[in-house]
Amino acid sequence: MTSEFTLFEPQQHYAPYACLAATSRGRLYEEPETVTRSPFQRDRDRIIHSSAFRRLKHKTQVFVYHEGDYYRTRLTHSIEVSQIARSIARVLGLNEEITEALSLVHDFGHTPFGHAGEDALDDLMKPYNGFDHNAQSLRIVTKLERRYGGFDGLNLTWETLEGLAKHNGPLCREGETDHLHVNFLEYNREHDLELHTYASLEAQVAAIADDIAYNNHDIADGLRAELFTVEEICEIPLVAEIVAEVRDTHGEMEERRFDHEIIRRLINRMVNDILAESRERLMALKPETVEDVRRAERRMIAFSPEMKQTDRELKVFLMRNMYRHYKVCRMTSKAKRVVRDLFALYMGEPECLPEKWQERLTDLEEQDRARHIADFIAGMTDRYALLEYRRLFDMTMFEL
Repeated sequence: MTSEFTLFEPQQHYAPYACLAATSRGRLYEEPETVTRSPFQRDRDRIIHSSAFRRLKHKTQVFVYHEGDYYRTRLTHSIEVSQIARSIARVLGLNEEITEALSLVHDFGHTPFGHAGEDALDDLMKPYNGFDHNAQSLRIVTKLERRYGGFDGLNLTWETLEGLAKHNGPLCREGETDHLHVNFLEYNREHDLELHTYASLEAQVAAIADDIAYNNHDIADGLRAELFTVEEICEIPLVAEIVAEVRDTHGEMEERRFDHEIIRRLINRMVNDILAESRERLMALKPETVEDVRRAERRMIAFSPEMKQTDRELKVFLMRNMYRHYKVCRMTSKAKRVVRDLFALYMGEPECLPEKWQERLTDLEEQDRARHIADFIAGMTDRYALLEYRRLFDMTMFEL
């Protein structure tokens, strides 16, 4: 007895402007589709099984990995972004599969030690076209991951790569690409991602979910680390309103439970605000296809002006009370020093690189050598970078 199989199509109702697997522009390298998963599900699974995804476990946002087991890492952050993004996508009738894939891949290009590591590496790479974590994410999934027999990278669909590159909006005006990072330019020559247009609504959802998760979970981590108090963050009107609600509803609560109740209500307010504002924008535009979304003159998934102001206030508060807190600044200074010293050593003495990374340096010009070394450092976890630093600079440690 034989069975007939067709391309897997999930049974779900989508809005007409959703990003659909059936109309995907495909992959750079053609591959037969499977009967068990849609193209976007395969993208998600390739992302989850990649080396870059596993490394997110030991890459931190603000706190270095050894400072505590309860603080967010890039991995837990990405999972939290995915949860928020899928909830928004579901309500708006969008494709949850590609929304999930984009939420899980968006931080692949981050260096060890969060933004401190990126700032240091960008300074070092200024003579060599700079370093940008979004551009590095694209480089990882199109070139640096080496898992498949027929191609470098993960060979993700055009829609997933487009969303990864443009989730924060168009990168340029049409025909004006000279200022773009070299990683975008190199790939775009092979596979035009239309960098002058907006990405799909699913990519826009993943981007704003990242914003929600980042702010709220940094508040949670800052409270846990006692860098600031609930009373201090009540300078933001919406937070003060939510704190009053929680106290009116529950009275006295233990500190951790109280903090969590505030965070979950703040996330819920932001999600509901996005849904209301995005519906208004979609009703005004009346898009009939995803192409209408790409050609729009503004993003469709957004905060209302009032919530955008709250988002700005949260960012200002976190910058002043968390990112510039003296405890964080001390660790930031050390992290930058680690990145600078490793880069200088590898550039001056490339024989100190691991063997497989030395092999790929053969006959490279200085600019390409610097990019290669930046790839190596950017791929490090916090703990690997610290261990490598000890191996190379601690004169009492003579491990290879």
